[in-house]
Amino acid sequence: MEARATGPLVGFRIIDVTHFAAGPFAGLMLADLGADVIKVESPDGDFVRKVGPFHPDDTERVYGGRYAQRNRNKRSVCLDLTRPDDRELFLQLVETADGLVENMRPGVLDRLGVGWETCQGRNPRLVYAAIRGFGDPRTGRSPYTDWPALDPIAQAMGGFVANTGPDDDHPMRGGPIVGDLVPGLQITVGLLAALLHAERTGEGQFLDVAMVDGIMSICETAHTLWAYEGVTHERVGNNLSAAAPIDVYPTIDGSISLVGLTDAHWRHLSTAMGRPELADDERFATLAARSANRAEVDAAVRAWCAANTRAEILDALGGLVPVGPVYGAPDWDHEPHVAARGMLVRMEHATHPDTAQVACPIKFAATPANVYRRPPVLGEHTDEIRAELASHLRQRPESDSGDQPRHL
Repeated sequence: MEARATGPLVGFRIIDVTHFAAGPFAGLMLADLGADVIKVESPDGDFVRKVGPFHPDDTERVYGGRYAQRNRNKRSVCLDLTRPDDRELFLQLVETADGLVENMRPGVLDRLGVGWETCQGRNPRLVYAAIRGFGDPRTGRSPYTDWPALDPIAQAMGGFVANTGPDDDHPMRGGPIVGDLVPGLQITVGLLAALLHAERTGEGQFLDVAMVDGIMSICETAHTLWAYEGVTHERVGNNLSAAAPIDVYPTIDGSISLVGLTDAHWRHLSTAMGRPELADDERFATLAARSANRAEVDAAVRAWCAANTRAEILDALGGLVPVGPVYGAPDWDHEPHVAARGMLVRMEHATHPDTAQVACPIKFAATPANVYRRPPVLGEHTDEIRAELASHLRQRPESDSGDQPRHL
């Protein structure tokens, strides 16, 4: 862990009124990039604080591993927004902020008196970013606006489940919670774009991402097939209907993912398999021919992979053919790419020994993102932030109308 933030968003302040996964993941990205992200939690805290996994030496359990991964680099302030004094403190915090991200149900913060319109009145430059299951009425009312949604629902309605699985009889949800994390990434992009607009014009704005919409956007290939040819995307498991060979192949000591997309890839692969004649065989010489004769192509590749170790296959094909081992989390500890890219970082914790966390994947040459603050205990920075706001109010001129964010 570093001593301080160094990312390109140093100097920006973001209020994080989020829970579960999508919103906290967006706040994590902004915090890793250097923003002062202040997580506002109710006295009960983010529900995910109570969800494991928990470290075996952690007897206090102030937060579990999922909360820790998504909420590092943030400060936590505990406010009961049903109380007028805490609500006013929240709005004073809004005055000092550049952006706000939230993923509550539509209308929750409005009913508490701290929704977009109220926040905009206190800070016209504020960028207010919301993640909803089916979007916000301000940008387009869905008939399902008030329905709750979690990752499995977003994956199902957004097209991900319809395109995943070995065949049409076995539709599958993706393993990672892409229904949460993809909208989290997308709202981050939108918020940063709106911050640029606010910097140039002084004008804040409201924006939102619907979880279902976010998943639809990454299922664009399926819709392209439907729009252009009137066909539905075929479930093919680890294959791809337009190419061969492409699959996950068992080896002596694990599995590898291999793609022989171009004719050059196929020539290299045929040579490595000890069967260079396959590259000139008219049944396999072109992508179209290999796709038409997929079963024979796949049988040859599968037999070769099964007779070799992963290391032998990587030695033979690395740098020549798209290939990679199928890894689980334990494998990352020993993978030189992970080490070279700094993708696992040591994380300090409040009530148990250090653990490793997955680092920010965005790498900057001049303003690197980093991990500099452990995940917060609930309300850990409440007194600190109250003192900052009190100092800010004392220093604010009487004529100050609150139309500019004031970083503390």
